[in-house]
Amino acid sequence: MKRAGGNTLGIYVSIPFCRSKCTYCNFASGVYPAADHERYIARLIDDAAGAAGWAAQMGADLPRRVDTVYLGGGTPSLLAPDLLAKLFAALRAYFEVDADAEITVECAPGQLADAMPEALAAAGVNRVSLGVQSFVDSEAHASGRLHDCATVANDLRRLRAAGITNLNVDLIAGLAGQTHASWKVSLEAVTESDVPHASVYMLEVDEDSRLGREVLKGGSGYRALEVPGDEAIAEMYERAIQRLDRAGLRQYEISNFARPGMESRHNLRYWLRRPYLGLGLDASSMLRAAPVVTGHDFSRAESLVPQSIGASAPACGFVLRATSTDDLEQYLAGSSIAETAWLSPERQHEEAWFLGLRMNAGVDVAAVRLEFGEELVEPAMATVERLAQDRLLTFDGQRVRLTGRGRLLSNEVFQEFLETGIGDEGPGISSVASQLQGA
Repeated sequence: MKRAGGNTLGIYVSIPFCRSKCTYCNFASGVYPAADHERYIARLIDDAAGAAGWAAQMGADLPRRVDTVYLGGGTPSLLAPDLLAKLFAALRAYFEVDADAEITVECAPGQLADAMPEALAAAGVNRVSLGVQSFVDSEAHASGRLHDCATVANDLRRLRAAGITNLNVDLIAGLAGQTHASWKVSLEAVTESDVPHASVYMLEVDEDSRLGREVLKGGSGYRALEVPGDEAIAEMYERAIQRLDRAGLRQYEISNFARPGMESRHNLRYWLRRPYLGLGLDASSMLRAAPVVTGHDFSRAESLVPQSIGASAPACGFVLRATSTDDLEQYLAGSSIAETAWLSPERQHEEAWFLGLRMNAGVDVAAVRLEFGEELVEPAMATVERLAQDRLLTFDGQRVRLTGRGRLLSNEVFQEFLETGIGDEGPGISSVASQLQGA
């Protein structure tokens, strides 16, 4: 597994434009006029140009060398080829993008213009994530997708013909009308497509999506009454793990499966807590503090640094999280960063657990002890012991991992490692959710 690391940066670019809004979507995206596209790209380029100055002002280290770039959304492939080219040219002008950087673009099947596969390849894109969600046409259409199964196959063929062979396909377990039989159809279609990466998400039911609101209130809109129950969704997820494994797509993270060496290098950044810069609507960043030798005096930034940290750096160092506005008009008008927070050692320690546990490799206890010290880790290990008795975690003396049951109840497991509610210290990991859907 090639991992992004060292003094390198990942860049996430949010493209919020959609041709239609899916019923299950809870991200900051929507159907906006095509006239906004050019203005939006101009704003993204301004943000890229000003990123170094903003980071310096905050006292954060912004590596110039970039080894992963990810365009998510939304549907980035709706942009005109010349706008995509302009965006990538700007990223290469303001950052040193590695020649072998992993560059991913999310695309919606049936929404790749004739020239788009070649335009993506010309821009240096070497990885595409297709938001298929279901290979059963009735399920895809009910959720707001505009493609059919034949279109997906044709788009995969066109992308491969353009030289882009590192391909991911997304599926969602729990769509309205989905059954065990139809789920089997989608799983078989993924394995037959021979893609090297697949993502499987269990439907999120919350107030931020139209379908979620209907389910919560017991309504019938968007076929909410046909959404499978929790037990059925869990069974679909478990079947996906088994079927994809037989096809050589090994699970390496709760929602992600890959052939050896084809894991998403960009998303590994999130789970390994490596630096990344978010550009665009509702995009999140995670940066570490610049070395003290740069002359930044944290004692003059007490409003930014949590009081529990103070002016002297903890052993684990300072970590900055920032999130941009989720209002398109505000963003186009020039407003970018909406929230910033320097995370305390306690908060970083919590993230080390609930992000690390997402991966099948789990959490290296010795590494966590080295980074955070025994005072923080000892209570966490007591939690590990208790959850291991409940068959939610395993500990082999070196690494702590989720069990199969633990993956199904992962949110409950993660909550056990949180001493404070997510969001109490400003933008937390929940704010990067939209950067993970579509690995």
